[in-house]
Amino acid sequence: MGFSSALQGRAAHEALLNRQEAELKLLETMKRCMIQKSKCDKEYAASLAAVTQQGLKIDRSDDLQGSHVTRAWRSYLEELEYTAKQIKANAEQLEAVCLDKLAHLYQDKRRVRKQYQEEHTKIATKFSHITEDVARKKTEYQKHLEYYKLLRGRFEEIIKSGRSGRKLDDVIDKYQKACRKLHLAHNEYVLLLSEAAEIEKDIRTILLPGLLEHQQSQQEGFILTWRNLLQEISRLGDNTSDKFVEIQKRIESNISSITPAEEYREFTEKHKTTPTAPVQFQFDESLVEDSLGKLQANTLTVDNLTVDWLKTRQTELEASIKDLQEVQSKLCQENGITNGNTGNGTASTNGSSGGSGSIPSTPILNGSNGNAIKDSSSKNSKELVALRCHERQMQKQVEMIRAALNDVGCEELPSGCDDISSMEHLIENKKTASQDLSEDSHNASTVPFFSSKGPAGGVISLIRDQFRRKSGPASASSLLAIKDSAVTPVATPRSGHRQQNETDPSEGFSTKISQATKSLMTLSTNRPLYEEEWFHGVLPREEVVRLLRNEGDFLVRETTRNDESQTVLSVCWNGHKHFIVQTTAEGHFRFEGPAFPSIQELIIHQYQSELPVTGRSGAVLRKPVFRERWELSNDDVILLDKIGRGNFGDVYKAKLKSSKNTLVAVKTCRMTLPEEQKRKFLQEGRILKQYDHPNIVKLIGICVQKQPIMIVMELVSGGSLLMFLRKNAATLTQKQLMAMCRDAAAGMRYLESKNCIHRDLAARNCLIGNENIVKISDFGMSREEEEYIVSGGMKQIPIKWTAPEALNFGKYTSLCDVWSYGILVWEIFSRGDTPYSGLSNSRARERIDEGYRMPAPENTPPEMYRLMLKCWSYEPENRPHFDEIFTVVDALMLCAKD
Repeated sequence: MGFSSALQGRAAHEALLNRQEAELKLLETMKRCMIQKSKCDKEYAASLAAVTQQGLKIDRSDDLQGSHVTRAWRSYLEELEYTAKQIKANAEQLEAVCLDKLAHLYQDKRRVRKQYQEEHTKIATKFSHITEDVARKKTEYQKHLEYYKLLRGRFEEIIKSGRSGRKLDDVIDKYQKACRKLHLAHNEYVLLLSEAAEIEKDIRTILLPGLLEHQQSQQEGFILTWRNLLQEISRLGDNTSDKFVEIQKRIESNISSITPAEEYREFTEKHKTTPTAPVQFQFDESLVEDSLGKLQANTLTVDNLTVDWLKTRQTELEASIKDLQEVQSKLCQENGITNGNTGNGTASTNGSSGGSGSIPSTPILNGSNGNAIKDSSSKNSKELVALRCHERQMQKQVEMIRAALNDVGCEELPSGCDDISSMEHLIENKKTASQDLSEDSHNASTVPFFSSKGPAGGVISLIRDQFRRKSGPASASSLLAIKDSAVTPVATPRSGHRQQNETDPSEGFSTKISQATKSLMTLSTNRPLYEEEWFHGVLPREEVVRLLRNEGDFLVRETTRNDESQTVLSVCWNGHKHFIVQTTAEGHFRFEGPAFPSIQELIIHQYQSELPVTGRSGAVLRKPVFRERWELSNDDVILLDKIGRGNFGDVYKAKLKSSKNTLVAVKTCRMTLPEEQKRKFLQEGRILKQYDHPNIVKLIGICVQKQPIMIVMELVSGGSLLMFLRKNAATLTQKQLMAMCRDAAAGMRYLESKNCIHRDLAARNCLIGNENIVKISDFGMSREEEEYIVSGGMKQIPIKWTAPEALNFGKYTSLCDVWSYGILVWEIFSRGDTPYSGLSNSRARERIDEGYRMPAPENTPPEMYRLMLKCWSYEPENRPHFDEIFTVVDALMLCAKD
């Protein structure tokens, strides 16, 4: 029994939210316990190590030489020491790995719970709105009916009284208008009921079950992760003694009994509710009791008062259906789904019945494959289901209107007002008998009533603009002319921009074919676009503008607009212009001129013909800008193991195809991030590519040919300096710590000479390599300026590492990095402790402004602490520059203890 069939009720929904909240509380409890367990294990391991050291101090060892008891005792102590090391290693791994996984599991569960609650609220709100609309339309119907009854009574009274003239005309006109409004209200009520019924059915059978199935799939996926995490924690706690073996067997037996599919069985049975009963939206037949048979329940009325409105409504609905089908087709292409109902939908709007309204029998949000669908594709799938439901709702209304109009066919439309046809003769007799009325006045009184120019004839048409490009493929002769022009001068006059510059129109082709542009001049139909040197993939516009320096420089790239991938030609011409490559109905490519089967042929045509890309821009292609040497192809990088997670995406160990033995580190950028975030991601690569220093992590290249964008860097074997300090706290010597400080100072001295402000210098953003060499890394916040002013907010700013002037005024200089370097030195000598421990960010900031400075970590050389205090001078001008810092640290290292 699954969520979709058992948990549709309100009480079950609340119970599911409570269950998720309880699971989050359990995760918090587990995390606190694991922190305490790690601490206890470390203390136990330290105690065992102390015992072994004491036991190895044997008095009068010379007298015991050759003793088997002594040899056994030493062996026992060695095994005990090994046990202590193993317990400590397990405790550190528990702290470093399992606690991190617990934290991520907690965050993911909170996110999924929030998404589920938002989706459920959205569905409930939709149902509430349609219910309110039905009630409101019914009230409107009743109001028009009452007014209609009032005017019908007046009309009958004046007919019976035999009156005529202007008063009779006024009563007839008002009666006709009231009748028309009643009929329109009737039709709107009927259509709204049809829409409401379809929405309720979709919510009950598709949207809500799909949401619950997806939620169950995610919850079971969390349970699987949870079970694996518990198994890993259990493995780290196995000390292999007989007693622990028995305990371990019981623990693993209990953990192995966790089955995601069975996890929620008891919970589901306990909170089981009956499926939501269908809500019947029925026509209130009391509304048509007094319409004298003209208006029928659940039936559209077609007469001279409503026919134009119905036709307009049908046109509007069919146009909306067509738009929905186009959106669905795009979503299906993105997700790799066969949109089998799109074609049927088009046919149904031309006369077929019920084609596009069909919904797949299996919801797209299927729990069995929910874990395999990424967040972006899952979102598109939900949107696709909603669009198909909306299409079917509108299609049902179109079919009702079409059937009603077809029933009338070519017959004369009936009159909309009750008894008008039977009363017409009475009106004419009354007017003929009257001595005061002439034949002309009789005609004047009847024409407004029966004329098609009356109230029923005023319908507003909706005009939809559609732009269709009319272009066919280039002829064979034109393509041949393009190819021949690569080696034959063109004698025809060129575009106006050449004439203005007084340049000979036949010049340049012999000199233009240089080594740098041969690849552009060669047309290969088998060569994919991404292999062209002038194609720069998904390189952001900011980077493109930087590459296009001279008039006529151009390149081709890809961009995404409204979730649709587009090919763009970027040209430097009176600034920078960007032209989207248009696609014809035949699948060819063009700008304003002829179309070509491939983008390569289009670009070559524009380049060789020297015609403007568009008449308005006047932009002419003169020189292709090729990819820079550090622009790698995504296919050149083979991702191996995931080794971390950054602000923009995951970090991997990888290797290059060109050198299979060379391991590298690869930062990836999530494809779902906006363009602004992708530009910030590439900023690190743009800064690093120009730096070469042993204490700065080296850039190998960036990959922008396709998604995901990647930055390829040297792989620094030791990983994060912060984690290295914590793991090796007991073994690091003072000289090694001094060497780390010197390496960091050397790297920062180099950056200062390049006018680069790092802005995020900390132990977590430094790497440790072979022979404990420190390398500065993570340049995501860096700026290449002598002074940088932050005008926006201070989000994501590392408060405890940032200088006061940057926090208070947003002003960054290299002296701000000096402040951060002082914090880094404190981290190094404290073996990875957290600065300002016990103080929140805001409280630490207040204490610093008040003059507080952290005390020196234990065993810190006094000279190094004095250097820290200089780095923490409140006024930037009182801090030393990195050149001075390096000199001081390098000199102190010579006196440091091994």
